[in-house]
Amino acid sequence: MLNPTLAALQRLIDVVAQLRSPQGGCPWDLAQTPQTLIPYIIEEAYETVAALQTGTEADICEELGDLLLQVILQAQIASEFEHFNLATIAEGITTKLIRRHPHVFGEETATTVGEVRAHWEAIKAAEKGNIPESISGQFRRYAQTLPPLMASLKISRKAAALGFEWETLEDVWGKVEEEWGELKEAIAHKNTAEQEAELGDLLFALIQIARWQGLDPSRALQGTNQRFIQRLEIMEKVGDRPLTAYSLPELDQLWNEAKRQLGQGRFKPEHSPADHPDSDGAA
Repeated sequence: MLNPTLAALQRLIDVVAQLRSPQGGCPWDLAQTPQTLIPYIIEEAYETVAALQTGTEADICEELGDLLLQVILQAQIASEFEHFNLATIAEGITTKLIRRHPHVFGEETATTVGEVRAHWEAIKAAEKGNIPESISGQFRRYAQTLPPLMASLKISRKAAALGFEWETLEDVWGKVEEEWGELKEAIAHKNTAEQEAELGDLLFALIQIARWQGLDPSRALQGTNQRFIQRLEIMEKVGDRPLTAYSLPELDQLWNEAKRQLGQGRFKPEHSPADHPDSDGAA
């Protein structure tokens, strides 16, 4: 008899298999491919992170379940084409964990995080035949596997460590101003592709400012998104009709009132971290 955890996991596997069954399955699930599910993997990963940061235990449990579903779905589709299955996935990660923790499962010793990291990197290098990864290869991997803001910050940190660095913060500001001018020129006279390229250059330059100041650009942008939403919440609360019924000057007036209330601490948005007993209110 399976223990409760394995039994629950097997039930989930069976449910997903039924959803994908040509006999009585769900048309939506049957239409999915590994590629069409990519946006859902990303979305569920972000929602899991959000729940871990601000959610209750129930929120966290639900989002982890949604993320687990994406793994099960990918494994189910792969098994249908006889590529691999969930057992292959589990065996692979288990073997990797044992191999990369010789201080736990072998004869090596490691008593500090630094020693563990050294073991891990040495084992990874050996797995790749001790062929050092090129710098461009590392950066390409960051760009392919991390969210854009996070990738840019990591790439810029690594590049700075190699010597690709400005001498002063004023030099970095000069780069921002240069890229700002080039973006304005592109918007005025160039095509969409060139405008997008210049916008990317400006964002990358701004991330250098963040790095120099020890700021997290992803967290900064997330905070701006939240403040924008909070202001809209206030506008909807103080208004006497839908926002779409207001003129632009009226919306501007409501916006300024929302900024004023937030600045005075008079408004606490619903579902803020402080609302949750399991949260310390940290952003």
